[in-house]
Amino acid sequence: MSDHTKDIDQPTGVETTGHEWDGIKELNNPLPRWWLYIWYATIAISLVYMVVMPAIPALPGLGTNTRGISNHSDRDVVAAQIAELRTERMAAGSALVEASLEEIETDRTLQQFAMAAGESAFGDNCATCHGAGGRGAKGYPTLADDVWLWDGTLDGIEYTLRHGIRHEDDVDTRFSLMPAFGKDRLLTSAQIDDVVAHVMTIAGKEAHDAASAARGAETFASQCASCHGVDGTGDRTLGAPDLTDHEWLFGGSEREIYTTVYNARNAHMPAWGGRLDDATIKSLAVYVHSLGGGE
Repeated sequence: MSDHTKDIDQPTGVETTGHEWDGIKELNNPLPRWWLYIWYATIAISLVYMVVMPAIPALPGLGTNTRGISNHSDRDVVAAQIAELRTERMAAGSALVEASLEEIETDRTLQQFAMAAGESAFGDNCATCHGAGGRGAKGYPTLADDVWLWDGTLDGIEYTLRHGIRHEDDVDTRFSLMPAFGKDRLLTSAQIDDVVAHVMTIAGKEAHDAASAARGAETFASQCASCHGVDGTGDRTLGAPDLTDHEWLFGGSEREIYTTVYNARNAHMPAWGGRLDDATIKSLAVYVHSLGGGE
């Protein structure tokens, strides 16, 4: 017979496993039976679930997923829900296409649908340049103010969305072209300095040289007024910005204005008419118009 004596930990009175390290003994504390029973129950439930419902993950060798004896499929459920939602949206989309932009804004149901769809489409397609909520960035117009290079009405916004700005593949695109007065040697550096001084004067900025600003006024009248107007207030039919409203797309410092006159700034916008459907474009027009800058 073995004369083995159990090793009992004196402070706790619990049997040890016989493992000891640096004077520390490992106690042989078994798991509570209630905990073990719950664990065994979860194993049994998981096995039943794998038989009845789709196995997650798929069992090896049985393909990408196992349907289970209940023949349930989350993919089929989601596909059916998506198809139902698509049908509902097609009906609302058809109503948007048939309605005028003004009718959309006066019909609460259509307006709510257009706003939701427009906000989503704006986030996917426009926010990269114009920023969330149309806050804009340097070189990208703010859409949430009342300053428009082109037409800020509902119809005007829709037209811009459809045909873009300076889009080479759309004959109806909004188009204007500012000359690169310095790069193309249309004006000398001294003349550009004078024009910049004049622009800063009409914009309410401090001009360093009144004589230079006076000379610049003459050059402005002959080279720039045809687009920006004699008084510099711009022309939205040409996309020529107002130089007196303190809103600057590419910056209004002396250096930034000089760079604009010297190199020209002719930004491009995609023509979304060939990329988005009519309902989405109308929704975008309504959403942009609602941002606060629409007319």
